[in-house]
Amino acid sequence: MSYMRREGTGSVLLNPRVDRMLDIMSTRHRRLILLLVKRGTIHTVSDVMARGTKEPETLEIQLTHNHLPKLVDAGYIEWDRDTGEISKGPRFDEIEPLLELIENHADELPPGWP
Repeated sequence: MSYMRREGTGSVLLNPRVDRMLDIMSTRHRRLILLLVKRGTIHTVSDVMARGTKEPETLEIQLTHNHLPKLVDAGYIEWDRDTGEISKGPRFDEIEPLLELIENHADELPPGWP
């Protein structure tokens, strides 16, 4: 465990916010939503649906009952259920460095990412 004490690494690895970020990023749909919000290329749930690979009804159910609420609860996005609008949330800046890391090292990630 001495590796966790070098250069403040332990404080990062033991931070509950890191656990929350990694939990959020563990699902492809959530990673994709966050990356697209970061790039400013999605604005509504319809934009996410257009990029989905599953059956539209199944994807819509997963988005509206799982992925989007989880991102909202974390504060990473704001989502208006009535209009379908999606935008950066009040804590988006917390996860943005992780998104940038993924984008900057995309060529080193396994096939099929994000």
